[in-house]
Amino acid sequence: MIQGEEHRPAGHLGGFPMVGREPELARLLSELREAPAVVLVEGEAGIGKTRLVHEASAALRAQRRQVLTGLCHPLREPFPYGPVVDALRKADLTDAPAFPPTTGALAPLLPDLADRLPPAPPAADPAGQRFQLLQAVRSFLTALGPVTLIVEDLHWVDETTRELLLLLARDLPPQLGLVLTYRAEDLPPGSGVLGSAYRRPPGTAGSLIRLGPLRETDVRELAAAALGGQATGALVAAVYRRSEGLPLVAEEDLRSLAEHAATDDPAGLLQNVPHGLHEVVTERLARLSPQAVAVARAAAVLAAPAPEPLLTALAGLAPDQGAEAVTELLGAAVLHEPEPGTYDFRHVLAQQVVHQLVPGPARARLHGRAAELLQGLTPAPLVRIAHHTLASGDRAGWLLRAQEAAEQALAVRDGGTAAPLLRSLLERPELAGEARARAALALAGIAAYGIDLRADSGLLGRLVTDPGLPPEVRGEIRLRLGLGMLNETADPAGFAEVERAVDELAACRPERAVRAMAALALRDGAGPAYTGAWLARAERAVGEGGTEELRAAVHATRLTLMTCRADPSLWGLTDRLPRRTEDREVLRQTARALQNVADTACYLGHDRRAAALATEAGQAAARAGHPIVEYLSGGTLLRLDAFAGRWDGLADRLGRLVAGYPTAVAVHAERALLTGLLATARGQHARALKLFGEAAGISADLLLVGLELRAATGLAAAHLARGETLRAWPVAARALATTRRTEAWPRAAGLLSVAVETALACGRRESARLLAAEAARGLDGRDCPAAAADLELARGLLCQDTEPSAAARHFNQAVELWRQIGRPYETARALERQGSALRRHGAGPLTEALTLFTGLGATADAARCGQTLHGLGVARRGPGRPAYGSSLSPREHQVAGLLADGAANQRIAETLFLSPRTVEHHVANVLRKLGTTRAQLPGVYPGRPE
Repeated sequence: MIQGEEHRPAGHLGGFPMVGREPELARLLSELREAPAVVLVEGEAGIGKTRLVHEASAALRAQRRQVLTGLCHPLREPFPYGPVVDALRKADLTDAPAFPPTTGALAPLLPDLADRLPPAPPAADPAGQRFQLLQAVRSFLTALGPVTLIVEDLHWVDETTRELLLLLARDLPPQLGLVLTYRAEDLPPGSGVLGSAYRRPPGTAGSLIRLGPLRETDVRELAAAALGGQATGALVAAVYRRSEGLPLVAEEDLRSLAEHAATDDPAGLLQNVPHGLHEVVTERLARLSPQAVAVARAAAVLAAPAPEPLLTALAGLAPDQGAEAVTELLGAAVLHEPEPGTYDFRHVLAQQVVHQLVPGPARARLHGRAAELLQGLTPAPLVRIAHHTLASGDRAGWLLRAQEAAEQALAVRDGGTAAPLLRSLLERPELAGEARARAALALAGIAAYGIDLRADSGLLGRLVTDPGLPPEVRGEIRLRLGLGMLNETADPAGFAEVERAVDELAACRPERAVRAMAALALRDGAGPAYTGAWLARAERAVGEGGTEELRAAVHATRLTLMTCRADPSLWGLTDRLPRRTEDREVLRQTARALQNVADTACYLGHDRRAAALATEAGQAAARAGHPIVEYLSGGTLLRLDAFAGRWDGLADRLGRLVAGYPTAVAVHAERALLTGLLATARGQHARALKLFGEAAGISADLLLVGLELRAATGLAAAHLARGETLRAWPVAARALATTRRTEAWPRAAGLLSVAVETALACGRRESARLLAAEAARGLDGRDCPAAAADLELARGLLCQDTEPSAAARHFNQAVELWRQIGRPYETARALERQGSALRRHGAGPLTEALTLFTGLGATADAARCGQTLHGLGVARRGPGRPAYGSSLSPREHQVAGLLADGAANQRIAETLFLSPRTVEHHVANVLRKLGTTRAQLPGVYPGRPE
């Protein structure tokens, strides 16, 4: 029992004290106080999940923390994201600050709070709407501060809400605790509560709390609260045996015993009551009037909170009789009043028992009558009407009602309600002709923009071979299936589906065929011959009468491919894109083109142009209602920040980027790449290897060449820095093979010099020479200053041992190119190589490199450069050494970072060019100042402040 909670008097028929759940409650509260946290509460029906979260809610509210609760229902009328929206509308906004613009997407769903929210953003496509809503929910909850969101009965959740909760759980607002209750046995087969895709992310607290049966001592406490001194040992044992520790059954028994405690022998009464909840409910119904039993049956058939007039009409009673019957059921604790004016069973188990007690023919008639009565409501609850129609045995009627319900859900963009209806319809051979085609297309559209395409891939796969569907419908389904496979599951087999869709769509839906061709033209890993052929085919098809929007879409694809090839004529065409058009669809394509060009221009070294184009893309996307492009443009600008050396706070900005769109796996790769760059610059090579490996895995799944080449460059460089030459070469060789196959030399900046350096270190001088010559041919006539700078570095590396003066000239040329591009870190690396090639005369470039490294916070590079200068006899002068007291000095921060990365003392000494004894001294100071041990340091050291 909860400490401080008083026992209720014997015979009290209200609530029971909570017993036997103290450890679970303490654990739940502890996890929620460590927000962000995701806590799953699992248990069978009647085990006490709702009571547990209710007690936790009371404790949290006592600490002035908001608790918002939403419920999932077995039959849900169309209302997008209903359980979450229902919870959010209960938020107390008294102390909430002004909400950010992103929360405007909630305004249509929260009309009562619309005056506190920013205006809704422009309409977007389904993927954009999902993105807008996720950002809106996250921003709304963040603005509330410390808050707990509870969603109960997730085994009944619709797919759209489950998707939203999954995305939210992957990256929670910093002060949010998310609690989800469910019955594992009622989840879809093979499915997790949030889908198989969920894994609790690092930095998120939480756990799985499984509730088991009560112990006999716990039942004794319940009995004492209900029966007082009549709770004998024999009686408690009997209640415990009958309930098998299930709180709901034990409480029902104790209520029945308490009702008769004054006149009957409790032990004898219990013996006369049959075993289990079924018998408890049956015995209670037997004491009711026929009118009350009729209303109880009506409530069991409706299976949802219902007003008194509806219950009365379904029971076939006069109004006065119905009112008396409802009052009788409330007094007998058979029904309760969850909301004013509506009545329902207190627990689903009791509802199911009563439903089963209604004879089959009578039950079917009640369901049919329920469908008729609900049809007269405004608006008509079509999902429930379809359910009752099917339960009445009217399959033909259900077919019509289910279609109406699905169309209603689709009209309000509630795919979570529509999808299960559509699946049920499509499994019925009676659904044929145009109705079957509409249902198939609708389900394909929902699946294409979902995050768990596997749920529908089997059914969609059967539909594309269904001879009852017209070829153009099969082609459209195949196109949406293929695009969904590519966009959401990164399955390369999606390209094969899209290719087959082209032929199926070409005759009857040529505009959709063009869309498929344009998608195939962006298959980056297939090489220019493949992509060029599909682009040419799309352009021919558009030239034969395509719409302006379709021409804009194909033109955006052409500009994307031109950027990948570093075509010098690209810029004039980009300047002529229609930025002032009033056509929203054309403007969306302009935004897409600007973003694609900007993103690839980063790889080419046109950083200033890329920044201007990405900014324009974001502005155009905001006007056109294209939130994904608006978001991606921000990601491109963040990458450019990293390239320009704006590293302060970069890790936090990357975290916010990923949090904004957690399903965009390419963004996860970008964060890993840029964080790996910082780790490399700080000498954290083990961490860099892990991060670059993560990015490499993502890029391989997505078939994105640019990401693959950057990840391979980082991996090979990290192996080289650790002296692992033989590991570096296979990584570089695989990336070079991709570069050759896709002719991606303009986007291979960084890879060429690393590959040449690796080849030289492995004794492959001739391979290195041939590689540089091959790259020069691949870059001939291309407008790609970053790759040109990297080629100069490669040429310098080739001759630094035999012709140091020529090597210095190549390195100097690379310095000038990197300066023009605006990348200080690359400039410093080239300056360091130039200074090393000049040897005795290299103090100037080395000093400049050291200044740049130090300003960036590239501690490992600065240490290496400083050591080279020291070897030349150049000493750095400056003010006296400051006193840091109990704070870490800059050098100690370097050591702490390497320790947290798992580096041994010898590795730290080699990285920072220190003696082992000096390293021992620094390690001791770090551990003393942080008050930790070496083993615990990774969880304690927060990183150097930025």
